[in-house]
Amino acid sequence: MSLADRINEDIKKAMLAREKQKLESLRAIKAALLLAKTEKGAAEVISEEAEIKLLQKLVKQREEAAEIYKQAGRDDLYQNEVNEAAYISAYLPAALDEKTIEAELKAIIAQTGASSAADFGKVMGMAAKKFAGRADNKFVSQKLKELLG
Repeated sequence: MSLADRINEDIKKAMLAREKQKLESLRAIKAALLLAKTEKGAAEVISEEAEIKLLQKLVKQREEAAEIYKQAGRDDLYQNEVNEAAYISAYLPAALDEKTIEAELKAIIAQTGASSAADFGKVMGMAAKKFAGRADNKFVSQKLKELLG
């Protein structure tokens, strides 16, 4: 089942259950998917990688908005954004744990023959592709810097 189909099914369920906030989150995902499909030069079907990037973007927007609301002392709006981010995150693939990321990075380093910080770009490029949607690039970058010393 495609992401769009899952979202449509979950929208129906949220409507029946009268889950207003979940419904808003799901509609935001659906709107973003429709915009991505109708963009100039876009393919008829969105790739899974593009869907993951889109969902990550939506989560990041919610997290940034939540931080702004928290700083402004608007706890009601802060909580709404946190909840929406959680609903959207449920559609992302499971994140990898720290040990798995470190093991994969060591394998990539061995494969590429990287030995110093000068090889960072080459290794990070491969790591970013491998961990797409399953690990935060900022964390991967930090781990890689530790490993390459």
